[in-house]
Amino acid sequence: MALTKNEIAKRIAQELVNNTYVNLGIGIPTLVANHIPSDINVEFQSENGILGMGSFPKEGEEDADLINAGKQTITSLPGAVLFDSAVSFSMIRGNHIHLSVLGAMQVAENGDIANWKIPGKMVKGMGGAMDLVTSSNNIIVAMTHTNRQGQSKLLKRCTLPITGVSCVKKIVTDLAVIEVTSKGFKLTEVAPGVSEGEIINSTDAELTVDKNIKTMVL
Repeated sequence: MALTKNEIAKRIAQELVNNTYVNLGIGIPTLVANHIPSDINVEFQSENGILGMGSFPKEGEEDADLINAGKQTITSLPGAVLFDSAVSFSMIRGNHIHLSVLGAMQVAENGDIANWKIPGKMVKGMGGAMDLVTSSNNIIVAMTHTNRQGQSKLLKRCTLPITGVSCVKKIVTDLAVIEVTSKGFKLTEVAPGVSEGEIINSTDAELTVDKNIKTMVL
C-alpha cells in the first residue's frame, strides 16, 4: 500500500542526525518537522528567514506573521531566530546546512534533480532550490513515485529543466526508499504491502535491488 505524504515525511525524519541544521523545502518536506525523533535535537531552517522552526501550529493557534517558505504558518522553538533573506542565503551558500529535504518533479539515476519548472506553466521563480542543491552536504528528495498521469518520476535522464546536477543522495517515495549510487538507483526499502515488482515497474530507470532489502518501519 502506498504511503501517505505524512508517512513519507515520517520515514525521512529517521534520517535526521543529532545537532545538525536542516532545510525543509516546500510540500511534503515541511511535514518532516512534525516527526522529529524524541532522542535528537535538530535546527530546522527555512530560506525565508528562520532558524529554529517547529511543527505546524494547532488549529486556532496560528500566527499569520510566522510562516515558512511555502507561506504555511509554523511554530518556533525556544531560542529560534528570525533574519532577512540575505543572512538566510549566506547560511546556505556558506555550506552551513547539513541536510536539505526537497520535493521534486523528476530525479535522474545520476542524482540530477528537476523541481522548479514545467515548460509552458507559470511559476513564480526557483526560490532557494538552486542554492540548496549546490550548497547542502546531503540532499534527500521526498516525492510520489509517479506523477498524476502515472508516469515515473525516477528517470534515466530528467526531461524537465534541471535544478542541480548529481546532487541527490536518497529518495523517499510513497513506494520505496532508493539510494543514488555511482551505478544508479538502488532499492533499499519497500513500503509495507508494496512488492519489488511494483516498484521496478513504476521506475523508468534501471533499478538495482539491495541484497539486504527490507520493509520500511514507520
